[in-house]
Amino acid sequence: MAQHNAFYAQSGGVTAVINASACGVIEACRRHDDRIGKVYAGRNGIIGALTEDLIDVSQESDETIAALRHTPGGAFGSCRYKLKDIETHRVQYERLIDVFRAHDIRYFFYNGGGDSADTCLKVSQLSEHMGYPLTAIHVPKTIDNDLPITDNSPGFGSVAKYIATSTLETSQDIASMCATSTKVFVLEVMGRHAGWIAAAGALAGNGEGEPPHMVIFPEIAFSREAVMNRVQEAVKRYGYCVIVVSEGARYPDGTFLADSGNTDVFGHRQLGGVAPTLAGMIKQDLGYKYHWAVADYLQRAARHLASRTDVEQSYAVGTHAVELALAGKNAMMPTIERVSDTPYEWRIGAAPLAEVANREKFMPRDFIREDGFGITETCRRYLEPLIQGEDYPPYDNGLPRIATPKLARVARKLPDFEL
Repeated sequence: MAQHNAFYAQSGGVTAVINASACGVIEACRRHDDRIGKVYAGRNGIIGALTEDLIDVSQESDETIAALRHTPGGAFGSCRYKLKDIETHRVQYERLIDVFRAHDIRYFFYNGGGDSADTCLKVSQLSEHMGYPLTAIHVPKTIDNDLPITDNSPGFGSVAKYIATSTLETSQDIASMCATSTKVFVLEVMGRHAGWIAAAGALAGNGEGEPPHMVIFPEIAFSREAVMNRVQEAVKRYGYCVIVVSEGARYPDGTFLADSGNTDVFGHRQLGGVAPTLAGMIKQDLGYKYHWAVADYLQRAARHLASRTDVEQSYAVGTHAVELALAGKNAMMPTIERVSDTPYEWRIGAAPLAEVANREKFMPRDFIREDGFGITETCRRYLEPLIQGEDYPPYDNGLPRIATPKLARVARKLPDFEL
């Protein structure tokens, strides 16, 4: 068969293990060098394709590519840049095809979340319409765990492990000091619409009085009265109260507790500050001394505490993306299928992008406790396997060793393009 080139790009917020998927894609491409020539990466995601700012991955050593598996961040740069509908932004999609044609790129691997799945689907559709033979495969990732069809999203397991660990450790700190100092601790985690990450914090405890004493989900309407009653009860019974709250916590009318009033490039409301907002309410209503923390980028960058399950699954979806492409599958996404909870077993499947793009998976109601402030045993059985195992990176001088790719630029062949 003829040999053609491949293009890989990372999109959206990165994870602790997105580079493990990159490693999987690149190593699989190298194993199939009879059909795949060079692998190019987009510098800063899809922007690299639009501006023809390509990285020649073939110049990276096997050792550097292997080291991506334990390197956090996005090795080739990511971006929040949404390609909108083809009708009004057709010139951008045609530009992508022009760049792919100029560099003989026939395989397109786009590593991201729901918006990226939509972009991948649209590029596939336009290439078919323009008569350019391009195979487009979406490589899933998102810490939010909100991609449909797949049992869980690569990137989530490691965030879940970090948040559960952080909740456990900080709870010990608060318990030590509550007699004379802090009574309430609030940990803010990511999760705009879905409370999967907040739910992971509940793994820290599983018995009467064990923290966290409260989890606040986006899926459950926020009641200030109910929350304050719960805080007061916990402090009276246990001496302190630990709360894990999702950034997407909202009032019954849908308004976010911490809405900044701005939107990002995807049209999503920009959030941040629900922890101090909630802590302020507690101080005002109950007078308790408090501390709060925002996990923010720490939770998605903590590769040193990554879940082995997550690393293995992230690598597997990368390798399987290449297998799907070489099998002639188009506009597809590798998925994770759960075979059993105990022992935990999983396998790789596949789903059409038309069933994935722009769809979100929320916490099922039977995963959330009846009172709305914790998780059920059903949820615990789902979550626990995803945080299992350690996959520590190598260390140098006490710090994790990371990959340092050359990121060699590919010579441009087309005129400049304005975004």
